[in-house]
Parts: sequence; C-alpha cells; structure tokens
Amino acid sequence: MQINISQEGEKIKKEFEEAPAEKKQIIDSELRQDIVTGDWVVIATGRAKRPEDFSRAEYSTQKLADHLDSDGCLFCDPKESGQEKDVLIYSKSDGDWTLKVFPNKYPAFSRGKVPRSLEEGPYFAMTGTGYHEVIVSRDHFKHIPDLEIIEVAEIIDAFQDRYLELMKKKSVNYITIFHNFGKEAGASIAHPHSQLIAIPVISPYIKQELDGAELYYKSLRKCVYCEMAEYEGMAKKRIVFENETFIAFCPFASRSAFEIWIMPKKHNSYFERITDEEKIKLAEVLKNSLGAIKKTINNTPYNFYIHTSPCDGKDYRRYHWHIEILPHTSTWAGFELETGIEISMIQPEEAARALRENLNNN
Repeated sequence: MQINISQEGEKIKKEFEEAPAEKKQIIDSELRQDIVTGDWVVIATGRAKRPEDFSRAEYSTQKLADHLDSDGCLFCDPKESGQEKDVLIYSKSDGDWTLKVFPNKYPAFSRGKVPRSLEEGPYFAMTGTGYHEVIVSRDHFKHIPDLEIIEVAEIIDAFQDRYLELMKKKSVNYITIFHNFGKEAGASIAHPHSQLIAIPVISPYIKQELDGAELYYKSLRKCVYCEMAEYEGMAKKRIVFENETFIAFCPFASRSAFEIWIMPKKHNSYFERITDEEKIKLAEVLKNSLGAIKKTINNTPYNFYIHTSPCDGKDYRRYHWHIEILPHTSTWAGFELETGIEISMIQPEEAARALRENLNNN
C-alpha cells in the first residue's frame, strides 16, 4: 500500500515540476498524507480559523445555525447572496429555476489544473487542487422525501451532468457526491442541497472497497455486491424498498442504526453511466428510503453519498456503485474512535421491518 501511495506522490510531484509556471497556482487547501497508514487528510486553509475561534460559543450557534425559515437564506437567491456564477441551471417553461449548481463559496478544495508537491521532512503533502460544487433545489422547505419522483430524478441528473464534466479535468481522479441533512450531519444551511467534490486522490474507504471487491472476485469469481443484492432480494429480512432496477436494504453488518444501502440490481461499476430510465427508478427508491427514515426516526439528521469507481482511467469492472445512507442516531465515543469499530444499537433486521412499516406513511 505504501509503495503505491509513494508512486502516486511521485507522479503528482513530477507533473507539477513539468508544468508551465502559469499553471502552478497558489492554493488555499492542502492534502496531507498520514505517514503510517497512507490515509489522506484535508487541511482546508481557505476556511481557516484562529485557535481561539473554536472556544467561542457563537462558533457552534451562529456559524452552524439551521435557518428553518427562508428569510436570509443564502440559497433561495444564490445570485443575490453573492454565490459564484451557476455552472448548471434547470428551469421551468416560465423561466423560473428549479435547480442550480454553482461553486462552493468556501471550498474544501481549490480549483486548479496541477497539484503542487508540499514536502516537509519525512512527510508528503500536496496542494488541495480540485472542484467543490453545490447542487441546490429551488424549494426551501421540501427535502428529498417531500419531492415528486421526477424532481428527485432531476437532482440525480444534475449529479451525472456535473460528474461527466469534471471527470475530464486533469487534476481529478475521484469524484464524491454527498448530501447532508440536519446540523448534526454537517448541514450548515437548512436549504436542501447536495455537494460534489472532485479530487486528485482516491479515498482510503473507496480503496478498501475496490480491493475487497477484487479479492472476492478472485476467490469466488462473483461480484460481492451482486451477491449481496441477490441474497437480500431472496431473504427479504433486511429489504426496505425495491423496484425492478434498484434494491434498498439495511446491510447485514450495519455500522449505525437504520443504515440503508441502495444498489442497482444489474452489475454496473460506474454511476455516471446511469440511464434516464434508471434515474427515475433510483429516484423512486431514494425518495422512499429517505421518507421511511424521516417517519421512523423522527426526521433525524443523516448523510448519504454515492460510492462509485474512480475516474482515473483504470479498469474497475469488479466494483459495483451504490448509495450509502447513514442516519445520525448516536455519537462516536472512545471505543469507536480508538478501534474504528462502530456500535449499532438495533439489529438491521428489526430496523428494516420498522422502515418498511413506514413506507406508505411519508
């Protein structure tokens, strides 16, 4: 693992050294690598705070305030609030917009073509070059479970559109798409929105999944995710919702209470290759899954994110893209932080049963 990471670092360093001077931009974000595990950490200096800022009460109450009404909402009128120019906009026939995508005003990664090596002693780091965008729905009060299926499909379509555009960028090797609902889940603005971050490195979690899928195939000549989807569809114990194209279920080894995975039944390694028909089917499953969470556990905060193959040009045919939904039902304490082993306080079979009971009540 360390050998591969070192090679990755050398490649990035070489690309920077060979780049024209005008492309060596000053970046306000850093990617630092753990010298022991090889994991990456983002130091978002563009969002930098002084040490004393973290002790101020207003840091947690004002900066992370959840504005439940639309007064003063930054996303109800992005142009008026000083957001950057839209990179994608969907409009109705009367000209009013229904969805907008624009660069994050306070990005975790800074736009640029070539990452720059930042070495210190035995450590390796590089500038946090990438793209950070926000996908915003028009209605301030309607979250994904409250939307029509076609409106959810529009969000998925925007995910695909921006993915296809950004995967062409030289500095991009992986694109993550995620959605935070609720302050405890990291949503600093209540207005419904998702985010997309395109980065030059592959996350350790995705690397672990890629390696696991490859190892399973080499051992049994089968896709591990197809095996999961097929068994869950047959056993029925952990299914939350399904249609002919996608299945939503509580994983056998759920990391948190009421965790849900959404997975295409047909093997597909790449989210960006989703068809228009599949977007409608996915929208139906996503809406119902989030609606069941909303009803079952009292609108608790959650995150969902798309896990898909990297866009670095390599072959990932053994992988199987999927969506993971993680409700915030507990807080990590010493055991979880020290071991990385999460504690879920309900059997996934019981969680799935409760979620199924609330499918028609959202």
